[in-house]
Amino acid sequence: MNTTQPATEPIRLLFEMQRDDNPRLYDDLVRFNKGPKRVNRLRFLAHEGLIAQRWLEQGLALAPQIQLPRAEATNRINVQAARQTNQAFDLPEDGEGDA
Repeated sequence: MNTTQPATEPIRLLFEMQRDDNPRLYDDLVRFNKGPKRVNRLRFLAHEGLIAQRWLEQGLALAPQIQLPRAEATNRINVQAARQTNQAFDLPEDGEGDA
Protein backbone atom coordinates (compact mmCIF):
# COMPACT_ATOMS: atom_id res chain seq x y z
CA MET A 1 0.00 0.00 0.00
CA ASN A 2 1.32 3.44 -0.90
CA THR A 3 1.72 5.56 2.23
CA THR A 4 3.07 8.70 0.53
CA GLN A 5 1.06 11.92 0.69
CA PRO A 6 -1.38 12.10 -2.25
CA ALA A 7 -1.22 15.00 -4.69
CA THR A 8 -3.44 17.91 -3.70
CA GLU A 9 -4.17 19.10 -7.22
CA PRO A 10 -7.65 18.39 -8.61
CA ILE A 11 -8.24 15.61 -11.10
CA ARG A 12 -10.35 16.50 -14.10
CA LEU A 13 -12.01 13.80 -16.18
CA LEU A 14 -13.76 13.98 -19.50
CA PHE A 15 -15.11 10.80 -20.99
CA GLU A 16 -17.83 9.58 -23.27
CA MET A 17 -20.00 6.59 -22.56
CA GLN A 18 -22.50 4.84 -24.74
CA ARG A 19 -25.17 2.57 -23.37
CA ASP A 20 -23.50 -0.43 -25.03
CA ASP A 21 -20.35 0.20 -22.97
CA ASN A 22 -22.07 -0.47 -19.65
CA PRO A 23 -25.89 -0.42 -19.77
CA ARG A 24 -26.37 -0.54 -16.01
CA LEU A 25 -24.04 2.37 -15.30
CA TYR A 26 -25.33 4.35 -18.27
CA ASP A 27 -28.96 3.95 -17.18
CA ASP A 28 -28.08 5.06 -13.67
CA LEU A 29 -26.18 8.17 -14.80
CA VAL A 30 -28.59 9.26 -17.53
CA ARG A 31 -31.28 9.81 -14.87
CA PHE A 32 -29.45 13.01 -13.92
CA ASN A 33 -29.11 16.12 -16.05
CA LYS A 34 -25.65 17.05 -17.21
CA GLY A 35 -23.67 18.80 -14.56
CA PRO A 36 -23.04 18.54 -10.81
CA LYS A 37 -25.73 15.98 -10.00
CA ARG A 38 -24.43 13.50 -12.58
CA VAL A 39 -20.83 14.13 -11.55
CA ASN A 40 -21.70 13.65 -7.88
CA ARG A 41 -23.50 10.39 -8.67
CA LEU A 42 -20.46 9.10 -10.57
CA ARG A 43 -18.22 10.21 -7.72
CA PHE A 44 -20.43 8.34 -5.24
CA LEU A 45 -20.46 5.18 -7.36
CA ALA A 46 -16.69 5.31 -7.78
CA HIS A 47 -16.21 5.74 -4.03
CA GLU A 48 -18.53 2.85 -3.19
CA GLY A 49 -16.85 0.68 -5.84
CA LEU A 50 -13.45 1.45 -4.36
CA ILE A 51 -14.66 0.49 -0.89
CA ALA A 52 -16.18 -2.74 -2.25
CA GLN A 53 -12.99 -3.58 -4.14
CA ARG A 54 -10.80 -3.05 -1.06
CA TRP A 55 -13.23 -5.03 1.08
CA LEU A 56 -13.17 -7.86 -1.46
CA GLU A 57 -9.36 -7.84 -1.55
CA GLN A 58 -9.19 -7.93 2.25
CA GLY A 59 -11.80 -10.67 2.33
CA LEU A 60 -9.80 -12.76 -0.12
CA ALA A 61 -6.65 -12.24 1.95
CA LEU A 62 -8.47 -13.47 5.06
CA ALA A 63 -10.31 -16.28 3.29
CA PRO A 64 -7.89 -19.06 4.30
CA GLN A 65 -8.37 -18.11 7.97
CA ILE A 66 -12.18 -17.90 7.87
CA GLN A 67 -14.21 -21.07 7.47
CA LEU A 68 -17.60 -19.91 6.15
CA PRO A 69 -20.08 -22.16 4.39
CA ARG A 70 -19.98 -21.36 0.66
CA ALA A 71 -23.63 -20.24 0.50
CA GLU A 72 -23.14 -17.84 3.42
CA ALA A 73 -19.99 -16.36 1.91
CA THR A 74 -21.63 -15.71 -1.47
CA ASN A 75 -24.61 -13.99 0.18
CA ARG A 76 -22.33 -11.37 1.69
CA ILE A 77 -21.06 -9.82 -1.54
CA ASN A 78 -22.18 -9.84 -5.13
CA VAL A 79 -18.87 -10.55 -6.84
CA GLN A 80 -20.34 -9.98 -10.30
CA ALA A 81 -21.57 -6.50 -9.31
CA ALA A 82 -18.17 -5.65 -7.83
CA ARG A 83 -16.45 -6.89 -11.01
CA GLN A 84 -18.77 -4.76 -13.18
CA THR A 85 -18.05 -1.70 -11.04
CA ASN A 86 -14.33 -2.22 -11.48
CA GLN A 87 -14.71 -2.81 -15.23
CA ALA A 88 -16.66 0.43 -15.59
CA PHE A 89 -13.45 2.32 -14.89
CA ASP A 90 -11.11 0.18 -17.01
CA LEU A 91 -9.65 1.60 -20.21
CA PRO A 92 -11.49 0.60 -23.37
CA GLU A 93 -10.00 -2.48 -25.02
CA ASP A 94 -9.33 -0.63 -28.28
CA GLY A 95 -7.08 1.87 -26.50
CA GLU A 96 -9.39 4.86 -27.08
CA GLY A 97 -9.94 7.29 -24.28
CA ASP A 98 -6.30 7.66 -23.25
CA ALA A 99 -5.89 10.80 -21.20
